[in-house]
Order: sequence, then structure tokens, then C-alpha cells
Amino acid sequence: MKVLKSSICLLLCSAMLLSCKETKKEETVTTEAAANATTAEAGSVTKSDYATTKDGVKIEKYTLKNANGMTMEVITMGGDILSLTAPNKDGKYEDVVLGYTTPDYYLNGNPYFFGAIIGRYGNRIAKGKFSLDGKEHQLTVNDGPNSLHGGKGFFGKVWAAEEVKGDNPSLKLSYTSKDGEEGYPGTLKTVVTYTLTKDNAVEIKYEAETDKKTIVNLTQHSYFNLSGNFSNTILDEELELKAGNFLPVDATLIPTGELKAVAGTPFDFTTAKQIGKDINVTDDQLKKGGGFDHCWIFSDNVKTVREVGSLYHKASGRFMQIYTDQPAIQFYSGNFIDGTKDSKSGGKYQKRSGLCLETQHYPDAPNQPKFPSTVLSPGEKYSTTTTYKFSVK
Repeated sequence: MKVLKSSICLLLCSAMLLSCKETKKEETVTTEAAANATTAEAGSVTKSDYATTKDGVKIEKYTLKNANGMTMEVITMGGDILSLTAPNKDGKYEDVVLGYTTPDYYLNGNPYFFGAIIGRYGNRIAKGKFSLDGKEHQLTVNDGPNSLHGGKGFFGKVWAAEEVKGDNPSLKLSYTSKDGEEGYPGTLKTVVTYTLTKDNAVEIKYEAETDKKTIVNLTQHSYFNLSGNFSNTILDEELELKAGNFLPVDATLIPTGELKAVAGTPFDFTTAKQIGKDINVTDDQLKKGGGFDHCWIFSDNVKTVREVGSLYHKASGRFMQIYTDQPAIQFYSGNFIDGTKDSKSGGKYQKRSGLCLETQHYPDAPNQPKFPSTVLSPGEKYSTTTTYKFSVK
């Protein structure tokens, strides 16, 4: 009898132990499933090797992916955006930014500035000179007689990168520009954060601090083609800019200082119109730019993030809205793409294969007192945000 009782007790204990193990296993599976679901909901950031510079510096590639399947590839050379996918009206995600097909051009000057972070000063500074507190500073001249996009600027520098944990896939890029680099005063610590949101938007946050008075005007130089086929031009895409004025330029594309009303000119995009509608009309400013390569001034004159324009490709249904807290935008219609670089769609990139919409302050502001100041002093923080949001209509 004692043996029988012992056997029953042993069987009961074994059953309880097995049940306990199964419960723990189920809890583990449930926890892992929940973690995977949370990761899928938040998206992901993955890192891989991309290339090595001639100096032996490793360039890394980060792939950001949101919960919808939208992806963006970024490399640490220049913070360049290599690719960015967006859905068409059938839900198909396709690449909508131009980029080189091999690392060589990214590592050796990025001649078109494809996808690059631009600094210290986006756009042109006349004759590569400006004065600050009575002292003249000579910058690198790289665009005829002028300095363009910071000379040998941020697009040619290797940035430190780290994933930002949060509700959306996010990547923080950091670069410290030393006092005197490219002729700019002050050591400038710059942080640019890319975030892919749940509603298919690319948010770009720029931050900078200096230890000496300097000038700053950061922007992003991606070329968009919403068709998703880079064999197409952007002339049939419809652009709207909430800007009542633009800056006329001289023969070297430096603003003359005039703010000219867009009304009655080819530069009027206050109502959406196809880019190709007026690009070839007889106009002195279009002749000087070889098309559109000008700065539009937003009409509202506010410093908070708001919608300032949009781009629409009817055939694909892709619609991109632009939000920023900046006072202006440089619209460049890809006039100088010369057909020599391989395209991701096959063949070569041709003139007007892509367009840039670069939110920023005014070009040559350091030399034009009537333009808003771009001076940054020690103790101040440069902080600005631009968002490109994709949808279909």
C-alpha cells in the first residue's frame, strides 16, 4: 500500500512539473511573439559594410525600414541617402531618389551631391567670401567664382552613426567640423537625425553648436523622381510651392538682392502645375539657371513647421508633401545632369532625371544685410526640421 501511494505521488509530481514547464514554454513563446510584433510595428534599423575609402576608413550602410515596408538606405559618407522607397497607387514600393550604382562617386567627391547632407552653408556664397564682426573669411571656391555647398563640404566627410531607439526607425549622424575647415570660423558640432515614421514620412532634424561665431545653413540634396523609373524626366510632375516671391540671380547664380513676385512669371507655383509647362519659355532667369535653379521665399514668414509645398506624379499616384520651419526652398530641376553617370534604372541619368527641393535660408545671406541672418553664436543652438511625407492620390 505504501508503495502504491508513493507511485501515485510520484506521478502527480511529474505531471505538475511537466505542466509547469509547458506553461513557461508558452509564456516564452508569447513573450517572443510580442517582442517580434513590437519590432515589426516600430520598424527596424540594420547595419552593413558598404565600402572602404582609399585611406582605409570603413563606410557603413544603414537600412531603415518602417512597419509599412518603406525603406531608406543611408551611408556614413556624407550622410548620403542611397535609396528611398515609396508606394504607388497599386501599393508597390519603388525607389524615388537618384543615386550612383557603385560606391566610387560617393567616395570621390559626389559630383551631383546625390542624397547628401549639405553644410556648413547650403547654396552659394559670392566669391567665396564673407565678413563677420569686421573680419573677412575666405572660403573654398568650387563653383566658378563662388563657394557652393560649403566647398569640400559635409558631403565629403565621414559621419559617426548610431541607431536611435524609439517608436520609429531612426538614425543619428554626427560630425565635428574644425575651426577653419573650408575657411569657416569656429568648431561646429553637427547632428542630423533621419527618421522614418509610421505614416511614410522622412523626418530630418538638423542641430548644430559652435564655439565661435560662424554661419550655418544646412540642407539635404536628394534628387526626387516620383515615377520610380529614372529613365523618365520629372517634367510631367506637378509642383506646388507656397511662395509668393523668389530670388532672381546674376550670371553666376548669386541672388541680386531683389525679392521678385512670382505672379505672372514662369516661377509661379502657388497653384500646382507641371514642371515642364514653363521651363522652356523665353525668360532671362530661366536662361541663367538653365531651367529652375532658384530660391523661393515662403509667403507666411513663420518659424514653425508647416506645409510649404508638394510634388505629385499622376501616373503613379505618388504624392509628396513638404513640411519645414525654414524660410525658403531651393528648387533645382536637374539642369546640369549630363548623361555620363549610370542610372539605377539602367542606361544613364539624363538632364532633368530628378529634382531637388532643398529647404534652407537664403543663398549668400552673409553678404546681403537685407536677408535673414544665418549667424550662429556660442551658446546658441541651431535647430531645424524638414519632413517629406509620401502618400497616394
